[in-house]
Amino acid sequence: MRTDFTPEQLADPATAVAEAVIRTCVHCGFCTATCPTYVLLGDELDSPRGRIYLIQNMLETEAVPTPQVVKHVDRCLSCLACMTTCPSGVNYMHLVDHARAYIERNYKRPLVERLVRNLLAAVLPYPGRFRFALGLARLSRPFASLLGKLAWTKPFAAMLALAPRHPTGNASEDTPRPAARVGRVALLQGCAEPVLKPAIRGATIRLLGRLGYQTVLASGEGCCGALVHHMGKEARALDSARRNVDAWSREIEGDGLDAILITASGCGTTIKDYGFMLREDAAYAERAARVSALAKDVSEFLDSVDLPAGNGHGLTVAYHAACSLQHGQKVVDAPKRLLARMGYAVKTPIEAHLCCGSAGTYNILQPELAGKLGDRKVANIDRLKTDVIATGNIGCAIQIGTRTQTPVVHVVELVDWATGGPMPESIAERHTYLAHRSKLS
Repeated sequence: MRTDFTPEQLADPATAVAEAVIRTCVHCGFCTATCPTYVLLGDELDSPRGRIYLIQNMLETEAVPTPQVVKHVDRCLSCLACMTTCPSGVNYMHLVDHARAYIERNYKRPLVERLVRNLLAAVLPYPGRFRFALGLARLSRPFASLLGKLAWTKPFAAMLALAPRHPTGNASEDTPRPAARVGRVALLQGCAEPVLKPAIRGATIRLLGRLGYQTVLASGEGCCGALVHHMGKEARALDSARRNVDAWSREIEGDGLDAILITASGCGTTIKDYGFMLREDAAYAERAARVSALAKDVSEFLDSVDLPAGNGHGLTVAYHAACSLQHGQKVVDAPKRLLARMGYAVKTPIEAHLCCGSAGTYNILQPELAGKLGDRKVANIDRLKTDVIATGNIGCAIQIGTRTQTPVVHVVELVDWATGGPMPESIAERHTYLAHRSKLS
């Protein structure tokens, strides 16, 4: 695409990156076929190509964003399916991230939108606050249907619908040293995942210990910054990145790390981008690039190491590929290959490239579109008639789990179970329920 940025505008590194991305686009339209919002709405402005036009005009004219531009940018899930499809290699992720930061700085949202977005940014990245908020949500659940009737309260209704009905335990902090150490890895502690499903961390630590890896939970580490980054809160996202780079650098420079493992793929996509995010920060650029190079999704890592033979327990698994893993990180076959190595029969639903609608906070901020995508995804998965659904991202697990009776687990939970760990809790609960129902009938 032809651009008309001035030399003064291009002196800004972020604008220069945006301009290079825009110029790479050749208007081919391949992205429209795989964009979830275009598939649902059929509006060119709700396709990556349409959004690129809107973003280009906004940035070139340095205009105050209009409500129309904000609406269409907000509707983007950042699923990055367009990047998988694009034959020209357009880095849409960096462009839309820049556009969101520009909107955050230059557009005053309606009061309720500001309140909701600031509430999410103040709560979700902090496990203690998030756990407390979930307690309040359980008490408020009877009012969910009432909140869903008013346009301005729909995000609050969406929050209540997604909140677990029962309290969860705490994430395991037990990281014993293996008898014979093969390697040393850091495990991202995360923010939402250990509150919503602490069993994922427990399964990961158990499995890595049996494989001979010492697992480190780095002191001082916090939220990866993805949640605020995708809301355009750039400064806060960079602060989170710097804090984590500091925490992991201490471990790298101390006893060393073979990898930094991530069990929430949405976080992994951001951490693997720390090198780009902090490229202009002289104090962090080199260390951030080193952290990004060490970052691996847990399924990506496990697929590359020796594993004992697995007992698949005779189960058939529907594998849901999280967008952040298949499109953001290009980790496509490793999770399926890993499950098959563990003895599970693996099936993949149709439209596997389309987002489930979770997308970080998208299912709260855009509940209607997210709901349609979630229903579509689960309908395709349920047609497979499998025993269990596996995924690599907590947001997807919650989005899908609220719409199906089939147990939803993390890939690492199934690998842990197949190699000697306990049955995942959600599978055990389903077995108990079915046994009880059988007795009643």
